[in-house]
Amino acid sequence: MPKGKLTFEYEKCKGCMLCVAFCPVKIMYADKGTLNRSGYNIIRLTDPDKCIGCATCALMCPDSVITVEVYN
Repeated sequence: MPKGKLTFEYEKCKGCMLCVAFCPVKIMYADKGTLNRSGYNIIRLTDPDKCIGCATCALMCPDSVITVEVYN
């Protein structure tokens, strides 16, 4: 069972990939087949059930496009 749920504001994302680089469980990737309106690849999760709810991705995001809902 996942310990967190991630929500992305895809249209605000500028594709810096910091969330992908710093995810400790390495479940994030840039979807090369999907772009937002600004032309950046959106971020997807390989396995949402492996999210540990640490919020590192949200903390690293300079544009605050990631919201983390933590489950107890």
